Amino acid sequence: MSAGTIIAIVIILVLMAVAAATASMMIMRRAAERRVLGPEYDRLAREVGPRKANAEFAKRRQRVDGLGITPLSDERRAAYTTQWEAVQAQFVDSPAQTVRAARAMITTVAVDRGYEVTDHDQLLTDLSVYHGRHLEGYRRAGQTTQQAEKASTENLRQALLGYRHLLLDLIGPSGKWSAGPAGVPSAAAGRKSVLSAQRPWKQVTQGQHWKTRRQEDNDMAAPRP
Repeated sequence: MSAGTIIAIVIILVLMAVAAATASMMIMRRAAERRVLGPEYDRLAREVGPRKANAEFAKRRQRVDGLGITPLSDERRAAYTTQWEAVQAQFVDSPAQTVRAARAMITTVAVDRGYEVTDHDQLLTDLSVYHGRHLEGYRRAGQTTQQAEKASTENLRQALLGYRHLLLDLIGPSGKWSAGPAGVPSAAAGRKSVLSAQRPWKQVTQGQHWKTRRQEDNDMAAPRP
């Protein structure tokens, strides 16, 4: 085998390795993006197909990135954490009022981050880019809140959980738990302080709900991808 043939084979092998590495990185990146998008992507992909869903979310991402969304300062995060603890502590005595306050707080934090909230449907579309995995719970919570006076305590509890998951994602260090820049602290760090005030919450989640509560806490404490 001539030297030229050996060199050609080496070049081909190097190119194949580079192509394989690039393809692997693209697959991993898309998988990470889909974890961030959560059920929002799956739902849209079922409706219009994966290709159109990818194009739609690329369009949404371009719009959201153009809004100038910014992370909260440490002071603002601490203030919202304290505010959430105060809201949550009222659940036992005033569950309906508490879920309304939680919904209003979501809107306040979204505005503070830079989202436009005048059009609720557009807000949901914008939030789907970096907070998609929490939107289904947020939608269900909104439906319960609209009938808060007639809703059961358990339904209101679930609504508050839905609001809490989205709120924690919004007030976190980057607001993009899985898609943020390198070096951003994990989601668990942002959740730790909010989970500290649990006494009133435990009163609601005792008895028939204790297994559910344990699983929810385990899920939230697990490290995010």
